[in-house]
Amino acid sequence: MKTALRFGVLAVAVCAAALRADDKPKPAEKPPEGFTALFDGKSLSGWKPTGKADAWGVEDGLIVCKGGGGGYLLTEKEYANFEFRCEYKWAKAGGNSGVGLRTPEKGDPAYQGMEIQLIDDEGWEGVHKSKLADYQHTGSIYDVQPAKAAKNKKIGEWNTVKIVCDGRKVTVTQNDVELVNTNLDDYKAKADKNHPGLKREKGHVGFQSYNVRVDFRNVYIKELK
Repeated sequence: MKTALRFGVLAVAVCAAALRADDKPKPAEKPPEGFTALFDGKSLSGWKPTGKADAWGVEDGLIVCKGGGGGYLLTEKEYANFEFRCEYKWAKAGGNSGVGLRTPEKGDPAYQGMEIQLIDDEGWEGVHKSKLADYQHTGSIYDVQPAKAAKNKKIGEWNTVKIVCDGRKVTVTQNDVELVNTNLDDYKAKADKNHPGLKREKGHVGFQSYNVRVDFRNVYIKELK
């Protein structure tokens, strides 16, 4: 009986140690060939918030947007032509965020730069009792180019994003499905009116703080010639 008890205690201790090991932040993955990691897995070095700094943080090797009020978390460096990759997941239903592109430090990136929508398409209406416009769905260039229907993962699961800005051409792919493939020159009227950011050739890249918690990981960029 005592021997069985000792083995039981040992088994519990081993399991507890394994759980503690799993809880530790994992080292950042090696970037794909040709890419540079924008996040070191430990700090927000190289990033700058435009709103409340405490809305942003690092937990368990992830960039964490804790909720609203943080504005955008922008790279300190500017980028012109590039391929950007990241993964994101929602903490609960009804989430809204986005990726700012070629944006200046000041002003709303959705207009002074470009914003690629990241949103809980399926849960938004149920939580907020409002319908999304076609240009508000995941992958859309906000208020400019509506995206094709996204294939979002379940809440709490990781989604992948790939965005390519190459001159005037912009493509957005989420979970291996191309959602947008467009030429910004097709939106001259919008650029002249409400979206001067469509004319920008370079700027900062970053994430939007809007409402519920959203986590980001494996944040990479490759500059294009």
